Amino acid sequence: MTTQRKLYIFLLGLFICIYLLPLGIRPLMEPDETRYGEIPREMISSGNWISPHLNGLRYFEKPPLGYWLNAVSIMAFGENRFAIRLPSALSVGLSALLIMLLIRQAYPRNEIWVGPIAALVFITSLEVPIVGTFAVLDSMLAATLTMTMTCFFLASQAERGSSRQRWLLIAAGISCGLAFLIKGFLALVVPALTMGAYLIWQRRWRDLLGLAWLPLIAATLTALPWSLAIHRQEPDFWNFFFWHEHVQRFLGGEKAQHAEPFWYFFLTAPAIFMPWTFLLPAAGLGLRINAPRTETRQLIQFCLAWFCLPFLFFSLSSGKLLTYILPCFPPFAILVSIGLINLLRDGRQRPFQIGSRLAIFIFGLLPPAFLLIQFIGIGGVTPPYSKNWQGLTALAGLTVMALLPLAASRAQNWNKKIILFGLSPALLLCVTPFLMPDQTVEKKSPGALFLQHKKEINSNTIILTDEVSLRAACWYLQRSDILIVRDAGETAYGIGYKDAQGRLLNLVQFRDKVMANQGNIVLIARNSNYQEWIPFLPHPKTIADNGSSGYIWATF
Repeated sequence: MTTQRKLYIFLLGLFICIYLLPLGIRPLMEPDETRYGEIPREMISSGNWISPHLNGLRYFEKPPLGYWLNAVSIMAFGENRFAIRLPSALSVGLSALLIMLLIRQAYPRNEIWVGPIAALVFITSLEVPIVGTFAVLDSMLAATLTMTMTCFFLASQAERGSSRQRWLLIAAGISCGLAFLIKGFLALVVPALTMGAYLIWQRRWRDLLGLAWLPLIAATLTALPWSLAIHRQEPDFWNFFFWHEHVQRFLGGEKAQHAEPFWYFFLTAPAIFMPWTFLLPAAGLGLRINAPRTETRQLIQFCLAWFCLPFLFFSLSSGKLLTYILPCFPPFAILVSIGLINLLRDGRQRPFQIGSRLAIFIFGLLPPAFLLIQFIGIGGVTPPYSKNWQGLTALAGLTVMALLPLAASRAQNWNKKIILFGLSPALLLCVTPFLMPDQTVEKKSPGALFLQHKKEINSNTIILTDEVSLRAACWYLQRSDILIVRDAGETAYGIGYKDAQGRLLNLVQFRDKVMANQGNIVLIARNSNYQEWIPFLPHPKTIADNGSSGYIWATF
């Protein structure tokens, strides 16, 4: 078996262990995972694949492609955790394949290390597996944008006017259109910034327009059928989606959703790019070594534009979530791979050794700190796990994460150095689905409570929830007619339609509804909210909870 084939088998096995095998283990987390399961479930149930709905209410925060992919997975594998997480995990795998394809075109065929190591950097960078094993849309967006960038770069390298260039530009446009159907206009901004900056850097002024028109047409044609269909079915969709989900989020200042300061991503980047953060100085030095091939130098320039411009763009946005910069991870992985290999092949091991030793020191602090918190107790901090086997498993994962950088620093071959370092978080990532802290499960995973009492309801039971519990109640109880108490939250837009009147109850209406329908009422809410509402309510017939900071299930 060739070394190259061994590398591919190694990467496939690592991907399966981190991304596929654990998908069905961890309980669904509120609010994102149940949302991105429930909206596809309602699409399947209602047969309406054009207009997204949550709890039977219009939900226009995202276009439909991510919901469609989750719905197809649900139809194939059933309504379960594995099904709604699978598209996200497969998107990570697609991004890794595209990274290797892109590098393969910029390096000689006998160069077998850069592509696989870049894929290793990508799938082990902390944010990528965290997001890629959750049922959210960001990994799907990152995959389609990676496909857009890959096709465009290869088109820019092809002979001007050739059929290869035209087909690659069309493919770039189609993938950009698919990205638009996942998250909207953001999918147009990221490629435009990257491609424009790269062509200006290359002083290819003619290509600024010459390479843009074909992808733009292809992207428009890809997104147009659904865009017209949603306008015909829901004329107000584009007004809400453009102004609320884009303009307000970018320019909304302190009122923007998830408002954070400009430097937020700069402050959090060292953590989310772990463990490779420690080797960034070494990789930076390696990138300064002149590449012998023009294609390689151009790829480095392209990836610098691809990483820096979107990173700055998202930093300028008023609303920020860590997942927003997920599209920056593919170019990050490529740059780190090229830089480290250049440096170590040049015989300059000292920067790598310094980074490894820093990782050994930082990661080495984690096992004793965890031991003090979990098994000994310190400073009144609540141990994260009530079961000793979970604590021991977490301790083993943290210990391996500290030991592998040590093995990397002592390895003689440069390729073993990089691979051993990259594997440092692998064991911890593989076992993380078994290691959700008890308080996190209590606060974020009410599924076990809801399923335990699901038999108490029938099709005539009136279900009331607070906004926090709504998505999980819809998903686990398979209902889309739940009444919401006091705060509509993210369903506020849908509640505003005439056909949704009566779905949101103030506290007086809430009390009256319970009093008038005793014997046929189930209330699901956060325990903290229920404690506030107790003075408004009669004594419940039965009540159960999953913890003081979790959820209650009350019948009246």
